[in-house]
Amino acid sequence: MSEQKAEAEVISNAKEKLGEVIPTPPEATPKASAQSLKERLQWGEPGLTIIDARDRESFLDERITGSMLATDVDNDNIPKNREIYIYSNTDQEAAEAADNLRQAGFESVSQLQGGLAGWKAILGATEGRSATAQ
Repeated sequence: MSEQKAEAEVISNAKEKLGEVIPTPPEATPKASAQSLKERLQWGEPGLTIIDARDRESFLDERITGSMLATDVDNDNIPKNREIYIYSNTDQEAAEAADNLRQAGFESVSQLQGGLAGWKAILGATEGRSATAQ
């Protein structure tokens, strides 16, 4: 066996073992708990978008850190396969907003159960006027 083939085989074996060792983030589900979103964010480079489907005043007052206001989202600039977590004032409003995104062609939309209150209950980070006043 040539030296190049031997090196290629060593590299190939190492890659196979790394695939077994390196965990992958859990898959998104149609409904997600605040804790599951927090765990997903702890993966470092989550590759997801958090959308706030409440009104602008509520969004400006306090929101999940890094979230975007639904009315400001340009559906054409977000890849259809991007993981999206959406929340609102009630789970029903969030479900409707999630359904709208799915109908627009988004493949991985999770409705965040409990909304902002659920997020704050697990000490999730927030930002906005109220969050900075604390």
